[in-house]
Amino acid sequence: MNGPRYHDRPAPSANLQTMVLGALGIVFGDIGTSPLYTLKTVLTLSGGGLDQTVVLGILSLLFWTLILTTSIKYVTVAMRIDNDGEGGILALMSLLGVKQRRRPVIVAVGLFGAALIYGDGAITPAISVLSALEGLNIVWPSLSSYVPPICILILFMLFMVQSQGTARIGKLFGPIMTTWFLAIALLGLRGILMRPSVLWAINPLYAFRYLVSSPGAFLVLGGVFLCVTGAEALYADMGHLGARPIRMAWSGLVFPALILSYAGQAALVLSGTNISDNIFFRLCPEPLLLPMVLLATVATIIASQSIITGAFSMTRQAIQLGWMPRMKIVQTSEQGFGQIYVGPVNWILMTVTISLAVWFGKSDNLAAAYGIAVSATMLMTSILLFIAMRDILRWPLVGAGAVSLVFCTIDAAFFVANLQKVTEGGYVPLVLAVAVYCVMLIWHLGSEAVMARIQDSAVPIAEFVRRIKEHGIARVPGSAVFLTRTVRDAPPVMVWHVKHNRALHDKVIILTVVTESVPRIRGPSRLSVQEISPGFWRLMARIGFMERPNVPLLVSQSKSLGCDVDLSDVTYYVGHETIVPRKGHEGFPRFVEGIYAAMQRNCAQLTDYLRLPPDQVVEIGREIAI
Repeated sequence: MNGPRYHDRPAPSANLQTMVLGALGIVFGDIGTSPLYTLKTVLTLSGGGLDQTVVLGILSLLFWTLILTTSIKYVTVAMRIDNDGEGGILALMSLLGVKQRRRPVIVAVGLFGAALIYGDGAITPAISVLSALEGLNIVWPSLSSYVPPICILILFMLFMVQSQGTARIGKLFGPIMTTWFLAIALLGLRGILMRPSVLWAINPLYAFRYLVSSPGAFLVLGGVFLCVTGAEALYADMGHLGARPIRMAWSGLVFPALILSYAGQAALVLSGTNISDNIFFRLCPEPLLLPMVLLATVATIIASQSIITGAFSMTRQAIQLGWMPRMKIVQTSEQGFGQIYVGPVNWILMTVTISLAVWFGKSDNLAAAYGIAVSATMLMTSILLFIAMRDILRWPLVGAGAVSLVFCTIDAAFFVANLQKVTEGGYVPLVLAVAVYCVMLIWHLGSEAVMARIQDSAVPIAEFVRRIKEHGIARVPGSAVFLTRTVRDAPPVMVWHVKHNRALHDKVIILTVVTESVPRIRGPSRLSVQEISPGFWRLMARIGFMERPNVPLLVSQSKSLGCDVDLSDVTYYVGHETIVPRKGHEGFPRFVEGIYAAMQRNCAQLTDYLRLPPDQVVEIGREIAI
């Protein structure tokens, strides 16, 4: 049998201009709203006097961080490495740790990196919306006490509308974010005209001198890192839009707007403007201040929406790859594959995000907890990129090593600098990440243990067919499809069915759905059929980790491959395992077995996941000790 043939998704019909606009609305929300709080946080961490050396040194750090981390590492290098069009740390893990060859260490690194993204993903909506609303403190200082409640209300409404989908309002995201970037660029230019000397910060010597001469300057990197916290999204969202539109949007608008905004804020600091509150809004002329606060609030909501959608997408990937329990995934738009809703993830994120907004109260306080998880993820991505440069791009060892050394040194510096935040709130995303990683690990190990137990009692298919003939098992009219994870032996659910019912249908299909370590599979290799005996077929279906299986459709397609079944009279048989502890001290520790059993009991129905018609399904249960 020929191996599977992998294909990128078909080229989108939308023109490049539309895709660039879409990238502005989907990809750049997080990194695009970072000027609201980054410079203020960095200046607070610097502690000392804000003379020209300090301010230009900090601005130079911001400038070169954006260039080295975002422009070079992600936009130039990482986006050249994709798993059949998909990017992000999970796709990279699948490409290097599974598809190329089995590498458990790479899989562990990739999974923990993904878990860390969940941790910081819960903080992003809270810090973004809070920082935008804090502009009200300048417009109406008397409203400062109302900022946290308004933030909570906005966050609550944001999570509540997720189940309805965002396809309609999503069309406005691109134009709104384009307006946002143009606005912050113009405001930044206004600030630069007050103090053009800030442009000297383009010289990296200012950053170097600041780092080596200022006491505690290294710890300031924890605040500087906030300017690139959304860079990982550029890579992760590559599958939605392609690399070219993202690169064009970044180079043509986003990067220049960010640089102008940071430079304008730095010029404001040097001019002696009061910066006790939000520096960003001090750039805005007073008559335009309220509209700018409203625009900033909408931009942060869009940024939060991108984070939530990204969490849904990553959850789907993890489920398909076998690292998370099945959850009900609702497609909220027929046009957009990425428009999905995952209820449990939505409610957990809402609870954590609102709790963080209540607990920390101000964006300055939340900044202390922000960044440590993403900096760790970026460091792990750099390590994986070195392997990808060697295995995928075929770079020589010296070249790949030199480039990776630069990336890893920068990311390690940011990570170490962010470690100071652990006691100040940085433990929050780390605790969340560890919890998510434990869930993924326990589910995967438990599923493998269940599979091993099933294999222990497996009956070879040839022997099963022989038994049917020897014992004169009745073949009754109708068609049956037995779902199984085994690829060679008789499905345990079919063995049990024949043992207790003493009969088998005239037409039988044994169906195994295998999720490959690629996003999508197209072409003839998607389905393969083997006729075991007359009226008895084994159907192997391969899908990508970005696809959801549709068993009735697969069975229908199998008719063209020789499966002569009556689609109007098909019964689907699925197994349902109940986990029970092993006797004695064998098997999993009791608490691990208990956690896995609880997840297994509460995961989404397999029949829903496989899109089986409810009135044509027979579930056969049994107990399995792990």
